[in-house]
Amino acid sequence: MPLVHISLLKGKPREHIRAIADGVHEALVETFKVPADDRFQLIQQFERDDFIYDDGYLGVDRSDDVVFIHITASDWRDTATKQAFYRALVAKLVASPGLRPEDVMIVLGPNRRDDWSFGRGIAQYVENAA
Repeated sequence: MPLVHISLLKGKPREHIRAIADGVHEALVETFKVPADDRFQLIQQFERDDFIYDDGYLGVDRSDDVVFIHITASDWRDTATKQAFYRALVAKLVASPGLRPEDVMIVLGPNRRDDWSFGRGIAQYVENAA
């Protein structure tokens, strides 16, 4: 169960934002094999003064269309799967809503299965959870 945080500058149309959210979810379903109904996303839009980034860090030329995507997900996926996810997500966001590859920053925040409770105070991913 990934928990997705999408951060971007204020001012984009709802369709643009929804295309980003949909692209993230589609890439997770395809590469991480997340169930289609396992969708939990938080979208934050920031004022320009509250959205700070280096526009040239590591030789990547970012614009004000940059989107930060932070995903908390269980840590059992290997490097090849993560790299496939990065490629799939960028391809989807280039196709819709038309982002530049340089404007997609992805961060995975790994955790373990016992770090999740989906409600009722139960760690549902833990065997014999009660």
